[in-house]
Amino acid sequence: MSKVLSDPRADEPATGEGRAEATSLLEPFRRELTGYCYRMLGSPFDAQDAVQETMIRAWRGLDRFEGRSALRSWLYRIATNVCLTMLSAGQRRARPMDLAGPSTAQTALRAPLPETAWIVPAPDGQVLASGTDTTDPAELADRRETVRLAFVAALQHLPARQRAVLILREVFGWSASETAQLLDSSVASVNSALQRARATIASAGISEAEPLRPADDAQRALLARYVDAFERYDIESLVALLHEDVTMSMPPLDLWLRGHADVRGWLLGTGYGCAGSRLVATVANGHPAFGQYRPSATGSGHDAWGLVVLEISAGRVAGINTFLDVARVFPLFGLPGHLPAPE
Repeated sequence: MSKVLSDPRADEPATGEGRAEATSLLEPFRRELTGYCYRMLGSPFDAQDAVQETMIRAWRGLDRFEGRSALRSWLYRIATNVCLTMLSAGQRRARPMDLAGPSTAQTALRAPLPETAWIVPAPDGQVLASGTDTTDPAELADRRETVRLAFVAALQHLPARQRAVLILREVFGWSASETAQLLDSSVASVNSALQRARATIASAGISEAEPLRPADDAQRALLARYVDAFERYDIESLVALLHEDVTMSMPPLDLWLRGHADVRGWLLGTGYGCAGSRLVATVANGHPAFGQYRPSATGSGHDAWGLVVLEISAGRVAGINTFLDVARVFPLFGLPGHLPAPE
């Protein structure tokens, strides 16, 4: 649903002083609004569009704002309305595991589904309400829990207004009365919607993946072993790091695999072109992630192949999610399209 929106500066206050004042009022909310819209929409690109539209509407209405309500509540009201409009088409984003049962290592590849079908990963710094500037590892881990791939995917099962209620109440800590005012609803309706949303999320069976914990020695060691095994393409060492019921998916392909045998078979069969890859560390949706670069067809260096997002549980890798739309996703994470050969 990504679209090009007009520049909000076209609707800025006419004077330089007015522009500076409006910017100082609105821009501090951009990151937390992006995190809110991302959870609502499941795509960082759609979230950016929604926040840009929110800012445009806020610029246009700022001169009529004074005395009406708190600025933050007003911006969230605008952002919610924008998201509800974007969600009105009814299509929800998903993960491959939400659409069908697992394939096997021998399953033929089908044509990729459009980008709008999938949950798209996002950098932590763009979607966590206060960024990643906290020095408290426990607080940062709690923030990362709310953008995990499985949680964002589970949110998409909710009707749009229930989704907004759950995110505002459970993630951003709004009171029932504040949420009711924002949604032009009653406290009773908000509490009812929250109860139904909680029941739906509970029935979704969200996997218990751990957020990235850079200070956790055991987790760091696991990731180091994963990188070493993958870059050497030592499949037996790699499989030894995986849960028995590990899943592997590759959006925009609808194929996904479960278990050691099929993951091993895929890596040694259809996926053998990954041999010789290099991995560059990053963070996506609170999970450890890597830009994967396969050997270049030119014979020099490595070319972008996929963003690999790992889900870790109980000291093993429980999910390997490789997003193949590198032309759009890699720039979002500040990853280059090509790694030159070492000198």
